[in-house]
Amino acid sequence: MDTVDISHHTSQKYNAELEGVRSKVLTMGGMVEQQLTDAMTAVAEGDSALGESIINNDFKINALEVEIDEDCTRILARRQPAASDLRFVVAVIKTITDLERMGDESERIGRMAVQLASRERPKSQFSELRHMAEAVRQMLHDALDAFARTDVSAAVSTLSRDRGVDREYESIMRQMITYMMEDPRQIPRTLEIMWSARALERIADRACNICEYVIYLVKGRDVRHTSQEQIREAFGEDRS
Repeated sequence: MDTVDISHHTSQKYNAELEGVRSKVLTMGGMVEQQLTDAMTAVAEGDSALGESIINNDFKINALEVEIDEDCTRILARRQPAASDLRFVVAVIKTITDLERMGDESERIGRMAVQLASRERPKSQFSELRHMAEAVRQMLHDALDAFARTDVSAAVSTLSRDRGVDREYESIMRQMITYMMEDPRQIPRTLEIMWSARALERIADRACNICEYVIYLVKGRDVRHTSQEQIREAFGEDRS
């Protein structure tokens, strides 16, 4: 398995700087994953207090993004990294941008949870949403794990699950449209569920972005706008 060693420099301080950045990215990812988990719990259980706490905690993710970005800027200025080190810094900058936006989507779900808490809650409308949310959370977790281990095979495997999430999203949309047609009084609540599903779908897309950054970091190949079939053909077996 191809990996990238960020601790190969003769300067221990440089090694520590790179490792510190990597550690902060994973900390930020863990915060986003927890925000997502809490947001879906708030929606499914009608917990407005939990929804409010998600909204109030988003600033922590934003602050960590700024801190990591500043760390990367200092490394670029002082160390003038090249080759894999430069790719690592670029991948980090892109990754934290996506993580911050995932945090925003989780905050959006938290706001919807607050709105939904005061409305009637048919369990049938939340079971599929929770199932989709768990699939998205697992994608995010595995994308972060692939980043931590610079594991191309894991990144490709995680990418391949996005289509399943898309199918669940489309199924929820069809179901919600049916509910609205059958009972227009349910439109406000149903729209909140639809927006939550849309936020989840966007989080899954950003988890895929992180997987693409892992491939770029390890292989030096930009695979954005490349089909999943082409990515699997090129890297599915972790080819060099």
